[in-house]
Amino acid sequence: MLQTDTYKKTDALIEEIADYVLNKDITSEEAYMTAHYVLIDTLGCGILALNYPECTKLLGPVVPGTVVPNGVRVPGTPHVLDPIQGAFNIGTMIRWLDYNDTWLAAEWGHPSDNLGGILAVADYLSQVRIQKGGEPLKVEEVLEMMIKAHEIQGVLALENSLNRVGLDHVLYVKIATTAVVTKMLGGGREEITNALTNAWIDNSSLRTYRHAPNTGSRKSWAAGDATSRAVRLAMMAIQGEMGYPTALSAPGWGFQDVLFNKQKLVLSQPLDSYVMENVLFKVSFPAEFHAQTAAEAAVQLHPEVVNRLDEIDKITITTHESAIRIIDKKGPLNNPADRDHCLQYITAIGLLEGDIRAEHYEDDFAANPIIDGLRDKMVVVENKAYTEDYLDPSKRSIANAVQVHFTDGTVTEDVKREYPLGHRFRRDEAIPKIIEKYTENLATHYTDKQRKKIEEVSYDYNKLAKMNVNEFVELFTN
Repeated sequence: MLQTDTYKKTDALIEEIADYVLNKDITSEEAYMTAHYVLIDTLGCGILALNYPECTKLLGPVVPGTVVPNGVRVPGTPHVLDPIQGAFNIGTMIRWLDYNDTWLAAEWGHPSDNLGGILAVADYLSQVRIQKGGEPLKVEEVLEMMIKAHEIQGVLALENSLNRVGLDHVLYVKIATTAVVTKMLGGGREEITNALTNAWIDNSSLRTYRHAPNTGSRKSWAAGDATSRAVRLAMMAIQGEMGYPTALSAPGWGFQDVLFNKQKLVLSQPLDSYVMENVLFKVSFPAEFHAQTAAEAAVQLHPEVVNRLDEIDKITITTHESAIRIIDKKGPLNNPADRDHCLQYITAIGLLEGDIRAEHYEDDFAANPIIDGLRDKMVVVENKAYTEDYLDPSKRSIANAVQVHFTDGTVTEDVKREYPLGHRFRRDEAIPKIIEKYTENLATHYTDKQRKKIEEVSYDYNKLAKMNVNEFVELFTN
């Protein structure tokens, strides 16, 4: 044979992910408790997104009128879809408003994006099993897969920066979802590794849709696309489709040489439950996470500055390197996707309104000339200590400070926030707010009667964990 056994050996990183998904017992009570809140928060974000026609126009079957036996129910809609399109729908809803959980590292991202594929497959499998006289999945199994998907995506992100080579973080969503849903579908080591190799070989989205001059709404459906593609690859692997053992490392043709600047992908720590335990909730504001603490600072300053807007001479935002690289934007902002990823715009809304809501990014609101007037007065500077603490695994801070300077020479306090409300260090403070956010999001779509029925289950971990997935999903159907 031309290929040696060594050459055909599966890349170690892929083997490690497969081993983790198949064999690792998750014993962390904190991880399961956090996953519980991630689940309801993520679904709430999806329900809120149904209020936006630009989101709902993308939902439903690829071909109108398609009927799918044992189809996936899309929460808050009448759609019943195949698992692949169901994953796209749920994933798109989740991510639309940039309000679900966040992970910040060398590569940032939103691990709860994986719920699109996990919940779609869980609902589909549950109905198939019931039809065959078997037992449906329990919500606890969904929570376990969420923990593992969070871990795969998040640990990959710790040291492997896709953004440095122009690729988008949704690739790690595709990898994580592929691994866990192949397991859910009954795959063993061979099927999981085959599916994973195809996921790495697959096209990788360019980040250009997140940056000027191309910032656009694809950033809101890209994760839905990634998690749905993962379900497709998993189902192909279950059907016996082959894999490609050195998809990462093949000289000249593998992912590392072609798309990762000839760098080696690494898992910098063993896969366990670290990411779920440390994940960041977006509690208060639907805004890119590097700006969350700036938003908190701006909202605190609002009462002091709102009646002196015409007296402002300069606004100083002190931040960390990642925020400067991603969301420091000057000049025109073309659409909501541009605005919710602009540090200056988010800070301006906080100062002006004392709150930040999704509607503040819409065109009619953004037309207010005061907003761009405030942006023009902003100076963004890096604090090296903020950057160091952002990368410190024992801190994982996302620090920002905001100070307003007036024309008469007076200044406000330099309001500094190291850790946003959704940080692990502020978890106890955040949970009541997460529940409040969930209630408000559900209320935008459901009657009080249905909302209360959903909440009765949602807040009781033991009741929720033991519930059949199909029955849980039915709570959200119209």
